[in-house]
Amino acid sequence: MKLDRYELKAETSLMVFEFISDGPRGRISKLIKYSETNLKDLYNLAFGDKNVETGDINDLAVSNNGDSEKVLATVVSTVYAFTDRYSYGLMYATGSTKTRTRLYRMGIARYYDEISKDFYIYGLRNNEWESFEKETEYDAFLAERKK
Repeated sequence: MKLDRYELKAETSLMVFEFISDGPRGRISKLIKYSETNLKDLYNLAFGDKNVETGDINDLAVSNNGDSEKVLATVVSTVYAFTDRYSYGLMYATGSTKTRTRLYRMGIARYYDEISKDFYIYGLRNNEWESFEKETEYDAFLAERKK
């Protein structure tokens, strides 16, 4: 995607990324973490504000910093970096609330034509994975880099 995005700092493993959201509500540290799950080659993508006291992700914080497009583009850029390194991995993502999951779906739908050039995208509905459809509500998402 050729959208404006924030500069990232990444751990050498490319499992943790950090950036600063800069907007009307100030400079807010954000974290993106990929973590292994109990299923082989399946990674969870977690994202949210960085808790400055613990260093953990606060995925319930609502920043409303007026830069959601730039934040989304930044998160997507980490998916590309992560799958460049871990090409066999699948990424699992869901929102911490139904509203956030819906926002993720809307973001995927908005850029689906471009994203689908490089990734297979699936949605979880009624406990079944299916190919992503723009107007369908899902409980979670799965992305697989095309080879």
